[in-house]
Amino acid sequence: MSAYRPVSAGTLVACLSLFASVAPASAASNAALQAASRAAEPAVIRTLEDLVQIESGSQQLDGLNRLADLAQQRLQSLGGQVERLKGTTAPNGPIVKASFDGSGQRRILLLAHMDTVYQPGILATQPLRRDGNRLYGPGIADDKGGVAVILHALALLKDAGWTDYRRITVLLNADEEIGSTGSGELIAALAAEHDVVLSFEPSPAKAVIKAEGLLLAASGTATAQLEVKGRASHAGAAPDLGRNALIELSHQLLQTRDVAKEVPGTQLNWTTAKAGEVRNQIPEAASAIGDVRVTVADGLPRLQAALNARIANKLVPDTQTTATLVVGRPPYVATEGGHALARHAQTIYKELDGRPLALVPTTGGGTDAGFASRSGKAVVLESFGLAGFGYHARDEYIEIDSIAPRLYLATRLMVDIGAGRVPGLTLPRQ
Repeated sequence: MSAYRPVSAGTLVACLSLFASVAPASAASNAALQAASRAAEPAVIRTLEDLVQIESGSQQLDGLNRLADLAQQRLQSLGGQVERLKGTTAPNGPIVKASFDGSGQRRILLLAHMDTVYQPGILATQPLRRDGNRLYGPGIADDKGGVAVILHALALLKDAGWTDYRRITVLLNADEEIGSTGSGELIAALAAEHDVVLSFEPSPAKAVIKAEGLLLAASGTATAQLEVKGRASHAGAAPDLGRNALIELSHQLLQTRDVAKEVPGTQLNWTTAKAGEVRNQIPEAASAIGDVRVTVADGLPRLQAALNARIANKLVPDTQTTATLVVGRPPYVATEGGHALARHAQTIYKELDGRPLALVPTTGGGTDAGFASRSGKAVVLESFGLAGFGYHARDEYIEIDSIAPRLYLATRLMVDIGAGRVPGLTLPRQ
């Protein structure tokens, strides 16, 4: 499309100079930022290539530390004060935190994660490759694209001389794909100290939702556990003396499989089970694990009550069944301020050939926006990363033509937040 023709280096310098010298709300400054975003596309691709070539599964500490080194160097070169922290739970992966101090009033937190779901050696079977408008690689969308957008958005704003913020904080964690158990509390605490949080998970590809988008809600997560105690006995000589925990577990799984239908805003799917150790013994213990998703604040206690009521009905006498819900990531639901920010983002996108920006109502996946929004003190909006698909699967990719629009959206939105030019967004003066 004509609005995304490459620009020369000389034109870029002129545009950046113009952006730095005129009021940020002017059409000229917006055009300059668009041009700078277009010109940055090749550099973003190079950064994506560097990031993807480092395997960084959630348990791969060597790769995660190498990726953290890269991010730390880039953030320091942009003028950030960088701290290297560690997650508080195993595998205690690296956390990169960078702070930038400006001359304005607003405090903005930028979130992304460095870890992926892929196993060591994945690049041997799924190497980095380009095919038309798609750039493929493990974790390239979820969430190395988000890391790249943050790094290059900050570079564009630095080149433009923009300092209309009190503080910008970047937090890159290494355990998002395993629940952020070692970084979630840090995210929640930092978010409570900021006015706005922009989270850079990917947007679904245009082939999936027809337009790049932002996310207005995401499920919270929990783990359901069923434990059955029975009585062991010889499976051949005295089976009737036993109390078969496997049979009782099967009964409980069947009668609780649809329990979440009683609790709107929750979802439960049993996913793993275990019983017995040897073939010729009636099993005295059995257990199952389930995946829980929740989009309402009181969903977990109501689901717990519903589970307790169901498991009271036994099939095998003299067995004992307990159900436990272990809380994971909190749900994320955009507040009124989040909706105002999303509407303004749509206005910004219309400046790009009038293109639409979808506002996705919700997803069953969990994100760190849940931790960020837990206190209710910051306005949180999700999915500022690159458009792509195939997350957690084969042939994960990003759409190259989403790079310039997402850069422009992130940079322009931060400029407008700093200047107080987001209609309907009310933030406390600091």
